[in-house]
Amino acid sequence: INDQHKLSFTAFGAKQRHGQRQNRHTIETYRNSEDGIKYNSDWGYKNGQVTSIEDNFYHKPQISLNHYWDLSDNTSISTAAYASFGSGGGGGTLGSDAETPGFEGDARFKFTSADYRIGEFGPLDFDRIVEENIAHGANGSSAALRASRNDHNWYGVLSTLKTDLSDDLVFLGGLDFRSYKGIHFREVTDLLGGQFIINEDNVNNPSGVSRVGDKVSYYNDGLVGWLGGFAQAEYDVNENFNTFVSLSASNTSYKRVDYFQYTPDDPLRETDRYNFFGFGAKGGANYRLTENHNVFVNLGYFEKAPDFDAVFPNFNNEEINADAENQKILSFELGYGFRGEKLSANVNLYRTTWRDRTETIGFQLNEDETGFANILGINAIHQGIEIDFVYRATDKLNLTGMVSLGDWRWEDDVTDVQILNEEQEVVETLDLYIEDLHVGDAAQTTLAVGASYKFTDKTRFTVDYNYFDNLYADFDPSDRNDPDFREDAWKVPAYGVFDAAFTHGFKLGNFDASLTARLN
Repeated sequence: INDQHKLSFTAFGAKQRHGQRQNRHTIETYRNSEDGIKYNSDWGYKNGQVTSIEDNFYHKPQISLNHYWDLSDNTSISTAAYASFGSGGGGGTLGSDAETPGFEGDARFKFTSADYRIGEFGPLDFDRIVEENIAHGANGSSAALRASRNDHNWYGVLSTLKTDLSDDLVFLGGLDFRSYKGIHFREVTDLLGGQFIINEDNVNNPSGVSRVGDKVSYYNDGLVGWLGGFAQAEYDVNENFNTFVSLSASNTSYKRVDYFQYTPDDPLRETDRYNFFGFGAKGGANYRLTENHNVFVNLGYFEKAPDFDAVFPNFNNEEINADAENQKILSFELGYGFRGEKLSANVNLYRTTWRDRTETIGFQLNEDETGFANILGINAIHQGIEIDFVYRATDKLNLTGMVSLGDWRWEDDVTDVQILNEEQEVVETLDLYIEDLHVGDAAQTTLAVGASYKFTDKTRFTVDYNYFDNLYADFDPSDRNDPDFREDAWKVPAYGVFDAAFTHGFKLGNFDASLTARLN
């Protein structure tokens, strides 16, 4: 706009859809199938068209308007207003013998049994299921497809002030407001030749008759509000000694609206808002021993609001954990850095304790159904060492590398954990004996090496190798109720991947453009 004001508007989105596995299998299954680790049991042909039991689909456009304001040479304010509208979810199966008149047997059997496959590891015979649903006639579909949706509307405004109070002291402060509405429901997507399907979970649909587009199993909104602020000071004591301290505070509010389990005139349909105060404090210092060597230390303590599922652990508006504990995170970091003419490197030791964490784990409840454990008050310790370097071999060639050796474990056993089925119904309550098990779902040992070569000022080739080890599966909650069973969950075999990229810059009229080719 002028020397003091600048506006930036951005909007982008990428709609996607793909089929994926619905059910988990043993390693033996993948070894025996012709497709190996790429074997997918949960797709087939329906009337000649590829059809997946689980279609993963989502569209999340994001829009932001940024304002940058230079009040003076020393002071600036940046403000961002944003909105995001997400829609989509994942598919699955629907139907059971209990809900379908005249049908004997489990509807999920049709989607898992070899009787409904073309060959032992072949695709599903959807056409056979369609024929059986048509023959079922006025009794409706015995098996159908559905989608579990997770739509949302998300708005926010963030504003940050930065000012140089002196040559040695910089102050940053900001405010953060966000509003989130999560819209969660399950809908019928394909009756597979039938006229309807019986699903009697919705109190607002007493007939239990559901057709394509109707809500089944659950339908609720999760409303989240957030108001936060922070202040940070960075102080250069002298040319060799730098420090910072930062404070933050926030209020998170939760409310749940259930359109499925409660009628419109039921006072339980909407809950009150439940507020949780969080705060954080962190500080650090960096000292230059010489022109080439420095040491640094960082320490932080945070209390963040419990997750939404910790406040509404049983997915209803009656059993509410209004006094859910804040998650508590204490983190310590000690490091050394080297800056040379050709070599730059860092060594970093860290230890983080994370207490009263909320963890939701999915697992195979039985042969045909996924279960979930909503675990409250779980504690973990993350500690390890990290090393990274950049070596500028020549003006054209840079070499990079890193290694991270971690030891991340669950700290305690957990009692009174509720197990839920796909309909969000509690089917069991048990104790989990997980003390000293490795935390799953992330490689605790990683290694990377890479090279970047610049042919010209505008043409560059890069290649990277990444190695992953000590990657454990999430523990199976249904298999951890024996105090004498303390073995780790399954560990994925170590593996490595190569990535390569070639980038060339050129002029397109008066514009700078670049062309990039990648091989992953």
